[in-house]
Order: sequence, then structure tokens, then C-alpha cells
Amino acid sequence: MTDQAQNTGDQEQSFAELFEASYAGQGEPLNVGDKISARIISIGAESVYLDTGTKVDGVADKKELLDAEGNMPFKEGDSVDLYVISKTRSEIVLSRALAGAGGLEMLESAKDAGLPVDGHVKETCKGGFSVEIMGRRAFCPVSQIDARFVENPEEYVGKTLQFVISKLEERGRNIVVTRRALIERERQAATEEFLASVKPGDELDGTVVRLTDFGAFVEIAPGLEGMVHVSELSFARVAKPDEAVSVGETIRVKVLGVEPGKRPGQMKISLSRKQTMSDPWNDLSGKLKEGEKVTGKVVRLADFGAFVELLPGVDGLVHVSEMSYTKRVNKPSEIVNPGDEVTVVIKEIDPIKRRISLSLKDAEGDPWAESAAKYTPGTQVTGTVEKRETFGIFVTLEPGITALLPKSRMAAAVDPKPFDALKKGDSVTLVVEDLRAGERRIALSPLEVRAGASNEGGGRGRESGDWKAYAKSAKPAEKPMGLLGEKLALAFKAKK
Repeated sequence: MTDQAQNTGDQEQSFAELFEASYAGQGEPLNVGDKISARIISIGAESVYLDTGTKVDGVADKKELLDAEGNMPFKEGDSVDLYVISKTRSEIVLSRALAGAGGLEMLESAKDAGLPVDGHVKETCKGGFSVEIMGRRAFCPVSQIDARFVENPEEYVGKTLQFVISKLEERGRNIVVTRRALIERERQAATEEFLASVKPGDELDGTVVRLTDFGAFVEIAPGLEGMVHVSELSFARVAKPDEAVSVGETIRVKVLGVEPGKRPGQMKISLSRKQTMSDPWNDLSGKLKEGEKVTGKVVRLADFGAFVELLPGVDGLVHVSEMSYTKRVNKPSEIVNPGDEVTVVIKEIDPIKRRISLSLKDAEGDPWAESAAKYTPGTQVTGTVEKRETFGIFVTLEPGITALLPKSRMAAAVDPKPFDALKKGDSVTLVVEDLRAGERRIALSPLEVRAGASNEGGGRGRESGDWKAYAKSAKPAEKPMGLLGEKLALAFKAKK
């Protein structure tokens, strides 16, 4: 080798070394197909110039960055995610995807570099979709149109989406594309970035992308979704996710946990929406007070009662014993059903245990409150037979007030036969023998009893037709003397 040739080789080597050295501190060299986040340096009439992180700046067609209305949504200093589609020592060409008409060489370059290409989904066909890319027909299997299961293929028809070429044969006459590979590639990159920057407890914004019976899936990074369980959508009780959120809505979420999914590279991300909201139980002061009457919605039934939503996220319980004064309630469904609007009285609030006790019957009123004035002893009443027991007959005087006609008083009647024939639903006229409002008890007696008959049920004996005279002289507060007292009184009279 001559000295001149040696010098030439040394000069070339030095130039190459100098060129590589010029990239020092400018980031890793870029290759065709790389996806980068480039910062906008300037926006020209037709081109946008970007900082690629290397010594060589990038350039992109301005039309590619315009929004659907033809406006430029970016400004100088903003970062944009783009692909390297070609590069020279003086220029790096960037693009969101290959589009427009292209030759076979461009298709092969896109396939080899894994570059995304714009594809217009023309129609469904057997096993997948017919997609037009760069003026040519391509096929996308239905399993490759998305990373999730496709329930309705027609929803993709007419859309322009990005694909990567997975097969290119017969000089472009047989082209197979996939969108799923692109989504999973972006998801993997987003997952790695997410794991590096986000931890449980962090809050971030996401977009609701789909709803299921058990929750809402939220995209928190390009191609990366987390799931908000229906119980974490709101403090208010939510039966279905669409009651709280809708597809396309941007919501604030809190990261609860991140763990590996079933498939390699897949991550299971649990999110909560309600934990980004204020807890309604911490702000009940002034909104709910014990003793007040409020209106709420029945949200759930249990064997022991009904839960009523008073405020979003704040439920109270109406125990089955607090449902009615007027009837015996065995199941809450006998009185209310989910969705019913009801008026209740707040009996007790315990914010520490997050419990509120409610009463449905107190809101309607207690029929026993005025019983002392309405059913004084000696008052003639007409009621309906409710049921017969071995010790007597229960008679309903009005809704919520049931009295007892003891068996002993029926036996003391001038004519007891009609009482033996009474059955449920029959109407009967009697007289109030005794009232104990505090114990919610009323004892009844026939209108006519035999002369000298004793009241084994705790009342007084009366002669036939004497109930009116008794009513005038009876004292409401006077208690019955009982069997022993009556016998002593009779003996005392006989002795006189």
C-alpha cells in the first residue's frame, strides 16, 4: 500500500470517528422504524422541524400533525410521538405513519422496519377485513384488528387505522396486516414507562374506553388500560357502570395495584375513581340530623331490613321492625322495593361506624298516640276479626291497633253462641273493657254480659244492658280489680 493510499484511509477513518464523536452526548443513534418523542423547534408553512435528541434534527410534513378540523394543535416546545421513516447524515424524516400511494419498495421497507402504515378498513370479509393501504388491497384477520375480543366487526368498517405489515408476497398481491401487533408493541412500551414512573397511590387522568358488567376499563397511557371495579366507581351505590361513567369520558383515577397478567408482558392494573373523591361521610354535619324527616331511595333489601340512600354514597337502614305500625312485617319486600322513593325519620347517626338508623313507620305516624282519647274504657267499638287463638279473638279496630276479646269474656256474654261462630274478616261490635296505651294493649268485652259474671280476663262484671251506665261512671285510669277483688267485694256486700 502506497503512502498516499495509507493517508487516504487514515483520513477516512478519522472522518468516521469524528462523525461518530459528533453524536456524543446527543442520545442513542436512531434507526428507521424507531418511535421517538420529538420536541417541536419551529413550525413552517409546510414542514415542522423537531429536536430528535441527536445532532441531526427531524422534519415532518405539517399536514400529518393537523387535527380533524385542519388546525395545528401543537406549538413550539410541545413533544410529539413520531416514527423515523428515513434518515441521512443531514436529515431525519419523521411521520406518524406511512400513508398515500407507495411502491413495492416502500411497502417492503415498511415491513422490514416495522413501520406503521395508514389503512382504511373497506369492508368485512370471510375471517377478517379488507383494508386499503397505500393504494393496495390487504387482508387483516379479525383476531388482528384489535388487542381485545371483537364482538361487533362492523364497528371497524369505514375507519382509518394504523397497521403493520406482517406478510408481503407475490410482489404486493398478497399483503396481510395486523393492528394488534402495533397495539401490543405500544402497550409494552407504555407499560415499561408506566412501571418506571407510577406506583400504587398515584392519581392520574384516563379515558373510559369500554364498559362491562363488573366495571370500566380506562386507558391511562397509549395502549395501556386499567380496570375500575364497579364498587370503586363512586361512593354512591352503582348497579351498572354506565350509571357512573360513559365511554369517552375523561376521569381521575387512583392506582390501587399493579401485577402481572395471565399472558407474558401483560399487566393487571387496578384503579379507583371514588378514592379520588371526597368521602361524603366526612361531611354530614348540617346535611342530616337525628329526628328529622327526609326522603331517600331504596337501594337494597336484606332479610333484616331495607337500605335507603339519603345522599350520594350515604345509606341508612330501615330495620324490618321499623317499617310499619299498621301491620306485622315479615319481609321488607312486603312494604318496599328497590328504586322506591320513601320518607323516613332519622333515629340515630353514627359517623364512626358509618351507620344511620331510620324509621319508616315513624314518618307515617303512630296510631297509638291518640288511643287514650279514642278508646277509653266503656267506649263501644266496631272492628274486624283478625284471628282466633285458644285464649281469645284478636280484633282490628283500625290499621295498627288490634285489641283482644278474651275467651272468658265471651263465656260471660248473655248469648255466647255468636262469638263461637266468628271467623276471620267478620265484623263485630264490642265495648272497651281496659286500655293500656303504654303497653299497646286493649281488652274488649261483649256489649251484654250475664248478671254477676266475673271478668277472668282482668275486666269488670256487668249486668245485661248495663254498658252505657258503666261508660258514664268508669274512670279511664282505674285498673281492674281482678277475680279475687271482685269476690271479696261480693262477700262484703252479702255480709252487709
